[in-house]
Amino acid sequence: MIYDLVVIGGGPSGVTAALRASELGASVALVERNFLGGAGMNDGCVPVRVLAKAARAVRDAGQFAAYGLEAPLPTVNFATLLERAQQVVYQLHEKKQLLNHLSNMNVDVYENVGDASFISPEVIQFGDGRQITGDKFILCVGGHSRRLEFPGSEHALTYNDVWSMDSLPESVIIVGGGAIGCQLASVFDTFGSKVTLINTGARLLGVEDEAIADAILKQFRQRDIEVILNVKGIHQIERYDDQLELIYTHDGRGESRMAETVITAVGWPGNLDKLNLEAAGVKKNGAYIEVDDRLQTTAPNIYAAGDITGKIMLVQTASHQARYAVENALLGRSAHDLESSIPHGGFTDPEYAGIGLTEEQARNTTEYAVATVPYADMDRAVIDDHIPGFFKLLVDVHTHKIIGAHAVGEQAVEVIQIVAAAMGANMPVERLANVNFAYPTFGSIVGVAARQIAVELKWIPVESQWYGLSRSRVSEWERTAGGTQTGIFALVRDEMLLHGEGF
Repeated sequence: MIYDLVVIGGGPSGVTAALRASELGASVALVERNFLGGAGMNDGCVPVRVLAKAARAVRDAGQFAAYGLEAPLPTVNFATLLERAQQVVYQLHEKKQLLNHLSNMNVDVYENVGDASFISPEVIQFGDGRQITGDKFILCVGGHSRRLEFPGSEHALTYNDVWSMDSLPESVIIVGGGAIGCQLASVFDTFGSKVTLINTGARLLGVEDEAIADAILKQFRQRDIEVILNVKGIHQIERYDDQLELIYTHDGRGESRMAETVITAVGWPGNLDKLNLEAAGVKKNGAYIEVDDRLQTTAPNIYAAGDITGKIMLVQTASHQARYAVENALLGRSAHDLESSIPHGGFTDPEYAGIGLTEEQARNTTEYAVATVPYADMDRAVIDDHIPGFFKLLVDVHTHKIIGAHAVGEQAVEVIQIVAAAMGANMPVERLANVNFAYPTFGSIVGVAARQIAVELKWIPVESQWYGLSRSRVSEWERTAGGTQTGIFALVRDEMLLHGEGF
């Protein structure tokens, strides 16, 4: 049998691709070397969110006395917590019933077949020698944690190894200041480990808005997480009984730190090695597969989606790319926009989230307005005693459309979803400003920022005297009396046109 489409990889992108292709009437095979679900479900964001849930419970217990609750502070049984994380993974597999669902959609599933490799652009072979043929292919094989190679690196764990730990370390060094490294640093610190976070970059969370990076760094240092930036090289790990010494270069000189555990979180290269891409005529782009704007590889019949493309590596992005790739492969076109703004975030404490352009990107792209509202202005933040944080909204001054939003604070990831819906609907900011948000909620901060921009730029009628007042947003119920003004300004060719006192 020759399948219309063969999908390699059974994570979110692969499963979505197979289901969408079946919806379009194609004969489909889905090939997975191990078990369905992918890294995000089996050892990625799902179990990490379980750790974050436990960390929030520990944090909230610290507020008990302030709210009249009498109970001892909890201690963490790390082994039991990891069992719970695995149990949740099993529960999600049971809930989704991926194999049954795919079978019911007439997808032929080849699961736990080992590594598949091309022997021609139309044929792949499993580890046991079986072969299947397809007219079109979509590669959804995902990625893996990068292991650094240096003397003693075998003593370091990667992100994937966390789930096999047998106890909570008293001290841990985390190498890597991206999303994974920051989430692990936040969780281990809350559980009571002494945490050192080492990053080669000049700031944490390099792909996020600079205000997010600054806020997370400030919060980490207030919590006594040692953050070391601009590290120029990791040289060696030495073992001394139950301690590890990490040796590196910082500020032009050799330095070292001691800890019980070292975890590296420094990249996510694609799973390319076993595919034999040369036989299919598929070129690589570094650690990923080279694709064009249609997600087509250098082989005309082969497409790719998800982490393997080296684009934004998120579950929601993988699924979006999968639908786009399938429709291009089978229909010759897709109604999906590959460049759609994708909401994303991290479950640090406090959370952070973003969508669309960062302010640095907007500054180099268009004339824009920005409003930044502190969480302290919101009654819900005071009620819950989670005041640290801010919400930033970016708007194109010509189209009135939202081009980006960024937040740090309690439920920041949920707050950004509101902006994602508004952006998806092409909602102008003045319409968002008139949405009725429930009170008291964290999400209502979106309306406050939207109204601030709409009023400042006269897109909502205001008496001319208003602009002479010393304190903006005087019509807002949720505000901080005597606080600093929310910053707002627009830029044209890097010249400031409107400006407030700033936040």
